[in-house]
Amino acid sequence: IAWSIIIGGFSYVAVKSAPETVKNNDVPAKIESATTSSKVQLSQCEASEHTVVTKVIDGDTVVVQGGHHVRLLGIDADEKNYPCYEPAKIRLEELVLNKQVVLEKDISDVDQYKRCLRTIFVENQNIDFQLVKEGLAIARFYEPDVNYKSEIQAAESQAIANKIGCKWK
Repeated sequence: IAWSIIIGGFSYVAVKSAPETVKNNDVPAKIESATTSSKVQLSQCEASEHTVVTKVIDGDTVVVQGGHHVRLLGIDADEKNYPCYEPAKIRLEELVLNKQVVLEKDISDVDQYKRCLRTIFVENQNIDFQLVKEGLAIARFYEPDVNYKSEIQAAESQAIANKIGCKWK
């Protein structure tokens, strides 16, 4: 016999091995002591909207207070061992490390790796946009998260046309 209940964002699951069989769709009036219980956390971003960046992982991922990983929306920066990895990471550190930031949610809350998906602002400056404008990252959007798409794509076009940054030189 198995049952689950969601309380306060957590799913509680219990399973009881029952030697008896349920016949004619009868449901036992009482489930005796469960032999196995587990607590399963639902995937959601727990980072505060107003927070401080404590670590920069690469040119499009940071860690904020509380240890929450945040993936910048609308951009894609090089991974380790690719040409723009270091310049993008260093510039993102200059822009956000140990600074008060605002994390703005679009539609999706977290990605497949359970990172918070957010646009990052420092003093009203869109950091995602800034990295693309400086040619350190490319514009990359996935539906349904398309806030700032036209602005970031225009910044990318300008960077390409003017051969700005390590992505377009």
